[in-house]
Amino acid sequence: MLDDFMARAVLAGLGLVLATGPLGCFVVWRRMAYFGDSIAHAAILGVAISFAFGVSVYLGTLGVALAMALVVTTLAGRGHSMDTLLGVMAHSALAFGLVTASFVPGLRTDLSAFLFGDILAVGRGDLAWIWGGSLAVLALLVWRWQRLVSATVNEELAMSSGIDPRFERLVLALALALVVALAIRIVGALLISALLIVPAAAARGLTRTPEAMALAASAIGAFSVVAGLAASLRLDTPAGPSIVVAAAICFAVGSLLRRG
Repeated sequence: MLDDFMARAVLAGLGLVLATGPLGCFVVWRRMAYFGDSIAHAAILGVAISFAFGVSVYLGTLGVALAMALVVTTLAGRGHSMDTLLGVMAHSALAFGLVTASFVPGLRTDLSAFLFGDILAVGRGDLAWIWGGSLAVLALLVWRWQRLVSATVNEELAMSSGIDPRFERLVLALALALVVALAIRIVGALLISALLIVPAAAARGLTRTPEAMALAASAIGAFSVVAGLAASLRLDTPAGPSIVVAAAICFAVGSLLRRG
């Protein structure tokens, strides 16, 4: 089955939504969408560095994404305005990445695959990275779940219970960096935030507990992967954007059902 490129694409997408579902819920609750964009844009610099030094794209992207997450988290704790800081970091990182990529032979023609994703080109080695990384993120979120939820709902109450909100923010930042590194081959740097936010936003109005929302977000994400790939195969449309479009339709339908 793994010799079929479409089967590998489905497996890659399903592996990714294991992590993006619950993690996307925290992105929505904490209004971290711009934070995710900043790390995703920085991932292009990681791609360029990976090609320049001949290392794994996942390792290069993960290194730069982790550095970006740590820098933003550190500077935000020193009184910098978060939205301004993220705006500067996001656009600067993307610009540095594109300029660096222009000096790497052969990367210019492949750059669109990392900007918009190329899930149909996923290989067996990619599947191992995606599933291994997603399961690691999922395990981390399950381990820290109650603390993360408490710090998200009320930081003062969490501190009175012995929870350090700054550490929990760092945990989320590191998990987000890992997911960005995994997702760049599937939906690309420009669409990663959409895969995190849209399924979680669609699940928000359909559930009543944080755990139910996380499960629903993963389910909507899985449906979006299958539906988007099916539409891409039938209509000859880009696979990554088609997955996001399927998720957006789920959000629209969910919104109509809630109003009804």
